[in-house]
Amino acid sequence: MDGRAQTQSTALAFPALGFVGDRNAAIRLGREASELAAFQDEPAQMASAAIGKNGFLRLGFERRGPRTILAELDRRIPALAQRTLYPEQALPDLAWLFMITTTGCLLQGDRMALEIGLGPQARAHITTQSATKVHSMDANYAAQTQQIALAEDAYLELLPEPLIPHRRARFISETRIQLADSATLLYAEILQPGRKHHHPDECFGATLLSLATTATRPDGRLLFSEKLVIEPERQALRQTGVMDGFDVFGNLMLLTPPAVADRVDARIGAAVDQVGGLAFGACRLPNDAGLIIKVLARETEQVKAKLHEYWAIVREEATGTALSPPFFWR
Repeated sequence: MDGRAQTQSTALAFPALGFVGDRNAAIRLGREASELAAFQDEPAQMASAAIGKNGFLRLGFERRGPRTILAELDRRIPALAQRTLYPEQALPDLAWLFMITTTGCLLQGDRMALEIGLGPQARAHITTQSATKVHSMDANYAAQTQQIALAEDAYLELLPEPLIPHRRARFISETRIQLADSATLLYAEILQPGRKHHHPDECFGATLLSLATTATRPDGRLLFSEKLVIEPERQALRQTGVMDGFDVFGNLMLLTPPAVADRVDARIGAAVDQVGGLAFGACRLPNDAGLIIKVLARETEQVKAKLHEYWAIVREEATGTALSPPFFWR
């Protein structure tokens, strides 16, 4: 591969969904973030954002007849997307897609930009092939931007595998969401403390994690904005009000019409089980945007199991169909 973008089609009009095809968004993000001011030095190896370190993936889905298809694909290495699958008999129009990073991890100087757009009535499930590992760094940082746009009655499940920041990792991520009033987005983030079984210093050993999410309507109305800046060396995470005795953090955002949010909210609860090592709860997002659900646990599988439970509830209430049993490959 020579690093040039690979384009399949231009059938979906991304500008109508608020996109401009910004392949350099992740480069600007890190330069403009105040929390990264101390990490602007260049690596001694390959320069930041060089070929192979400046990935871009653009996915455009359209409803065509009885199915949702991937109508537009534009990419630049190391970003890659597999072909769409249709594995669910109960929801045959739902397109499944796995995103892949050919390098297998994020290194210092990496910049990754993702754009996802769904046209009217399109339905998709997008995930990653494995956890996103952010390796140790002695210079610079890794940055990721995500832009998500959903048109009327679109439905998207964006459920990536966990983020694993290694010791001395520096990572910034910004997610911008634009969706119509009738659209539904289920978006999950799972943050592990690091490779806690690898070395004692790996658990909460990252230098900096900055995770921001903003959602708007197509006319620009702000729905909500959330930003987490985690600096374990400056503020201990083992304290009440932060992580306490838990290790893994799950963040599930459901952006959906109020009627769907009401039904989902009525089926989920809240609890703190110190013995079992699990705590969870939900609250309403402002401006009738939907719900946000937080899960804390000692192990990743506990968080995944709870988020899977919520995923099943959302699927039923938003689409009227039950979630399929887990596939052997997922």
